[in-house]
Amino acid sequence: MLRLTIPEQEVFNDDTQEFSFTKEVTLQLEHSLVSISKWEAKWHIPFLRREPMTREQTIDYIRCMTITQNVPKEAYEFLTNENINTVMAYIDDSMTATTVKHRKKSTSREVVTSELIYYWMITLNIPSQYEKWHLNRLLTLIDVCNVKNGKPEKMSRRETADEYRSINARRRAEAKLARR
Repeated sequence: MLRLTIPEQEVFNDDTQEFSFTKEVTLQLEHSLVSISKWEAKWHIPFLRREPMTREQTIDYIRCMTITQNVPKEAYEFLTNENINTVMAYIDDSMTATTVKHRKKSTSREVVTSELIYYWMITLNIPSQYEKWHLNRLLTLIDVCNVKNGKPEKMSRRETADEYRSINARRRAEAKLARR
C-alpha cells in the first residue's frame, strides 16, 4: 500500500471572486487487480498495454487505486507531477524477491485484461483474496505457478553436452583428489 499526501491548497473561485482552502488529504492506494478492473470497466481499454496513459487516465487510475473512504473529487485535481511520479514508481515496483526465468520469449499477442488474469487465478486455484495483492506480485505468483505446474523443458543438444562436460570435469577433479 502507498500513502500519498496532497497538501492543503488555496483555491480561487471565479464565480464568487473569493479564495478558499482545501483540506490536506492523505490517500491510501493499492495497485491491484481490483483497481485495474475498475479502471478497465470505465475506459474499455486494457490497462496492461504498450501505449502510455494520458494524464486524465492516470489520475483516474489513481482514483481507482484509492482505498481511503470519502475523498473529495477535487482532491485529485491537485495531484502534482511529483505525486504522479511516486505513484508510477509504486506501480513499477516488483514487490517481491522472486524472479522467474522465462525460457522462451512469448510470441503471443494475447491482450491481457483483468478478466484474463482472473481466469489465470481460477485455473491455477489462486484464492480470490489475492486480487488485492500488488499486481506485479500477483503476476509473479501466476508465473511461479505456471513454471512449477509445467513440464520441464528438454535441454538442447548443446546444453546437454555442456552439462555432461561439466559433470565429467567435476568427476575427474574428484578422482584426482581421491588418488592422492
